[in-house]
Amino acid sequence: MTAMIKAEGVRKSFGQLEVLRGIDLQVAPGEVCCLLGPSGSGKSTFLRCVNHLESVSAGRLWVDGQLVGYRQRGDKLHELRESEIAQRRRDIGMVFQRFNLFPHLTAVGNIMEAPVHVLGESRAEARQRALALLERVGLADKADAYPAMLSGGQQQRVAIARALAMRPKLMLFDEPTSALDPELVGEVLDVMRDLAAEGMTMMVVTHEMGFAREVADTVVFMDGGVVVEAGTPAQVLGDPQHERTRAFLAKVL
Repeated sequence: MTAMIKAEGVRKSFGQLEVLRGIDLQVAPGEVCCLLGPSGSGKSTFLRCVNHLESVSAGRLWVDGQLVGYRQRGDKLHELRESEIAQRRRDIGMVFQRFNLFPHLTAVGNIMEAPVHVLGESRAEARQRALALLERVGLADKADAYPAMLSGGQQQRVAIARALAMRPKLMLFDEPTSALDPELVGEVLDVMRDLAAEGMTMMVVTHEMGFAREVADTVVFMDGGVVVEAGTPAQVLGDPQHERTRAFLAKVL
């Protein structure tokens, strides 16, 4: 079976600063992988490399068997044109810390935008699907609300619905609850739990240890731009082998 995400020796530098220092990682279709680690460990950078929002400095990344951002000819890599990158990125949904909704569009309008302009769906078809997605994330009654009228948790659920509107094969979540008030975190995690239960392949950068323990198939602990430890939640969270993992978990659990 082709891995949904496969990383081999992935490195990323910003000038003199090497943020990723050789990441090897695989995520199977239908798996939920949670990336844990302190701030600055490279988790979000790696996530952004997966859909080529950042280009890798060295190594290889594949999504569903296709090289991310590049074409290989012989032993040389050639970066794809922006239009080709955008074409491949359509299969990957991404949800950020900040909701990035269009403030001038309603909830339903935000969700319709990409299917109409990128997938070429009719407005009627896109609206029908957008309404179904709003119902799926528990916001059927907020279709005509503008982002400013919604709580942070509601905006994040609209952002998830917007990503799902593109029918992605992979969902990336970059600390999707870190900007939320504590009482709103649960409603977003509930939507993500449902997605996991439906078999969506997900990679999640998170500080929500309970979510990682309950929902993840694989937990990856990163520090200093490398994978320190990876395994099942029971292994990594319950019986960490590495001193650095133990020190981190002692602070957050």
